[in-house]
Amino acid sequence: MKKYDEKVLKKLQTVELEMLHDFVKICEENQLAYFGIGGTAIGALRHQGFIPWDDDIDLAFLRKDYERFCDIIEKEHGDKYYILRYETNKAYPLFTARMCRKGTVFQEHAMKNVDCPFGIFLDLYAYDHVPDGSAAMKKQAWQAWFYSKLLILCSVEQPNLVQLSGVKKKLALMACKAAYHVIKLLRISTDKVYEKGKACCIKYNETETKRLAYLTEAKPYGSMIQRKDLFPMKQLPFEDLQLNFPGNMHEMMTAYYGDYMQMPPEEKRYNHCPYKLEFEDENHERENGYES
Repeated sequence: MKKYDEKVLKKLQTVELEMLHDFVKICEENQLAYFGIGGTAIGALRHQGFIPWDDDIDLAFLRKDYERFCDIIEKEHGDKYYILRYETNKAYPLFTARMCRKGTVFQEHAMKNVDCPFGIFLDLYAYDHVPDGSAAMKKQAWQAWFYSKLLILCSVEQPNLVQLSGVKKKLALMACKAAYHVIKLLRISTDKVYEKGKACCIKYNETETKRLAYLTEAKPYGSMIQRKDLFPMKQLPFEDLQLNFPGNMHEMMTAYYGDYMQMPPEEKRYNHCPYKLEFEDENHERENGYES
């Protein structure tokens, strides 16, 4: 993990917390049901706020509210924020969306050659219906995972493989590099990749199912949650806010992180490693947010 200068990290977290206040207000005003996940959920459970080294906030909706939120930001809050996702910028290589602060820059190392307006952001995830049958669930999950990784490799030669280390990581990066060049040679359409991946994700959204998931996660089943464990939601303190979280997220958190209440060793503490970081009040002067 790259290490931030403590003052820079604190400033970044302060900006993200200000954005989070606006996010919660917009959701409450529009009756949108959001919930914290990932590192934000660990932060709330273990630290009542940010994980000390973390540099982003992870928030999720069911698909319908996710789409509504993105539309509301674009139509009603464009003076301050913008939504970065494939639908708004086809160079964006992810199936997530980002609520970005205008006048800022946050560009990760893995994305340094991607021509997108990357800003300081809140990460937004869409949860979709997952079929109750095991075979259908596995087929949907693996297809969505495949297209999401293919979309990344259309633009990114060396993705940030945080789940791997050592020899496995080196081999995976070699495979990614080879796949990237094959994709460029074949001129694979990112539109087709995105359309097929999204179709996999939303395939069962007109069917009532017991499970929900963000299907393009790094781990194919890593974000899966039982509907009964998501609702009713509960509120937990996060810094100076009360945020919504799944009512019972232990099973989902354990499946992804193991013993999530234990502090990981320093070598496994992950952040987004900014290549370029600029705050709104710096008049676009470059500021490195880490020690080399």
